[in-house]
Amino acid sequence: MTELTPAPAPQSAATATAAATRTPGQAPTGVTHPKTIKSYVRRAGRTTTGQAKAFEELGPRFVVPFAQQLLDAPAVFGRNAPLVLEIGFGMGEATAHIARVRPGDNFLCCEVHEPGVGALLKRIGEQDLTNIRILQHDAVEVIDHMLAEGSLDGVHIFFPDPWHKTKHNKRRLVQPPLVAKLAARLKPGGYLHCATDWEPYAEQMLEVLSAEPLLQNTASGFAPQPDYRPLTKFENRGLRLGHGVWDVVFVRRN
Repeated sequence: MTELTPAPAPQSAATATAAATRTPGQAPTGVTHPKTIKSYVRRAGRTTTGQAKAFEELGPRFVVPFAQQLLDAPAVFGRNAPLVLEIGFGMGEATAHIARVRPGDNFLCCEVHEPGVGALLKRIGEQDLTNIRILQHDAVEVIDHMLAEGSLDGVHIFFPDPWHKTKHNKRRLVQPPLVAKLAARLKPGGYLHCATDWEPYAEQMLEVLSAEPLLQNTASGFAPQPDYRPLTKFENRGLRLGHGVWDVVFVRRN
């Protein structure tokens, strides 16, 4: 899973992933709403024929347009169900798995990398999934404009870009400002689940979430891997190379 760094907002064929660094600035040309957080980095990527076909056939149903108004989740999903936000789903492998094993939940998934959106749409069609909706937009703006406080039952942030160099740590997605936004939008008892294979980032996640007064750890430190989160090909490859994986799961206090 990748993440966003400061750069201009993407165009309609965005090829980037999400991050959350708070910076001042005005709206770019052609953007009607102000950006207080710029969170994009351009990444190379090519949409395959299968992904393009999925966009054409399934996009109108499963891709939700960004709007500066609160999301009507029951209308968008066609039902009332617990709502889980996922930030940065990469190519959608874990997302599709979780949606399949948790059919009673609705999953609102943010990703601006176009091949990744196409890949998840393709999985939706192949696996006949109905409980996923995609926002191809900056997750920070989605949180700010479309999600009311107390509207989420869960948040997933799996394998965001670790930004290994110390001088780049400030670009990491899991930072206090974003965590405060997410905590405010969780219902009491709702959960925030982060996972990473980079131990220094795992330690930062644990520190940042522990410092948020609205959140409480579900474990004494790192959490056992919840059974709904699958081992992806990326993760299995890391484990074969001797890399660890850390899960951090906190809940919103009552």
